[in-house]
Amino acid sequence: MREDTIKKMKEGAEKDFSYALNETGDYRESWRIFRIMAEFVEGYQFLDSLHNEVTVFGSARFAEDEKHYIIARAFGKLLAEKGYTTITGGGPGIMEAANRGAQEGNGPSVGINIQLPFEQRVNPYVGQSTAFYYFFTRKVMLTSPAHAHIFFPGGFGTFDEFFEVVHNIEIGKMCQMPIVLVGREYWEPVIAFIREKCVPMGSVKLNHVDTWNIVDTAEEAIGVMEHGSENLPHCDLSVSNFHSGQKNMDWRIFRIMSELVEGFEFLTGLVEDVTVLGTRHIDQDSHYYKTAYDLGTRLAESGYAVVTGGSVGISEAVNKGAMEAGGESLGIGLEVYGKEMMNPYITKSISFKFPFTRKLIVTAPSKGFIFFPGGLGTLHHLFEVLTLIETKKMQPVPIILIDHAFWEPMHAFIKKTMVHDVKSISDGDDELYQIVDTVDAAMTLLSEFRPVPHGKQTL
Repeated sequence: MREDTIKKMKEGAEKDFSYALNETGDYRESWRIFRIMAEFVEGYQFLDSLHNEVTVFGSARFAEDEKHYIIARAFGKLLAEKGYTTITGGGPGIMEAANRGAQEGNGPSVGINIQLPFEQRVNPYVGQSTAFYYFFTRKVMLTSPAHAHIFFPGGFGTFDEFFEVVHNIEIGKMCQMPIVLVGREYWEPVIAFIREKCVPMGSVKLNHVDTWNIVDTAEEAIGVMEHGSENLPHCDLSVSNFHSGQKNMDWRIFRIMSELVEGFEFLTGLVEDVTVLGTRHIDQDSHYYKTAYDLGTRLAESGYAVVTGGSVGISEAVNKGAMEAGGESLGIGLEVYGKEMMNPYITKSISFKFPFTRKLIVTAPSKGFIFFPGGLGTLHHLFEVLTLIETKKMQPVPIILIDHAFWEPMHAFIKKTMVHDVKSISDGDDELYQIVDTVDAAMTLLSEFRPVPHGKQTL
């Protein structure tokens, strides 16, 4: 890792953003719980007034003469003319274009904004709006009510939203619904990466990928969206389950609060910990399993607590290495299709029903993130962390990707397409993560960022 990058990360770590809770390991401040719950209650009340919603995602950096802005504007107008409510993140670029088109079509134009350390204005074409402090509550509100999700080219934030939606559908937390990707030149390399890298290892099912639609025009987008929107079922995260007039809203809101309280209690005391994520679709003979086991061992020997998703595959290997080395080995699981799975190498565990509460608890405490090859869940966590650091909602920490052979195509896409072609992220944002092939290299990157007390070596 370059010295200037490390310096910036250390300087950023001194700031206190929403996910950088504190250095004492005490996560139980009551104000935080109440602020989060207030956002959920107010958010669901806001959504309760909407109907026939479609959410549009994409880069905030496109000017009005850029082709994708023009397409998004035309698409927003078509949505309005056909009786849909257009929901965006409320900002500039693609969001502004879709809201502008909706307004021009005399339809509802909604913005669900985020409060950032730097200015994030609400575009002038939003008719109804609300704003959130926490990224994860805002994303729940963007995705819960939609009858379809439309993704234009974007940056880390668009990828975070895309992978969260398709992962929640994959694990049954959200219902199957139209997923429309606008811009073949942009999206086809991304889908090719998933088909060529994730599908063969069993981390993603091909029939799930085949449900996504790639188009180039507003007319194509509305066509495939309407064709796939007929008779959509209701699922766990459907906004209808949280409507203020529904009897079950109260228990769901209290269940979310309970999970947050229990989750923060679970984290209390953690100070030096590293989160490791990756596929569950490997066996003990895999070289990934052996590498993950060695990593868990080294982390424990270096005084880190190890945090994983608690399941099999990479999580099991890391937990096993940490536990057998006498370290703290934690699992933060998720109930999927009514079942939860914890590997036997965990010294402390917790499980969640709601994916967004679990995601917050997985993300909040870590001094570093290490990503092995994986599927939609792994990609979702990766791009969420990158988005939080990019937008200064989270203190900078090492983000380490294991295995060049797996990650290089995605890195090439980020560097060429996101940074240079569409300019949806800034030059240098591709340096927020590092790709390595060995445990030694990963541990070296962690040690370069870790404070060394009293001049002692930590690794």
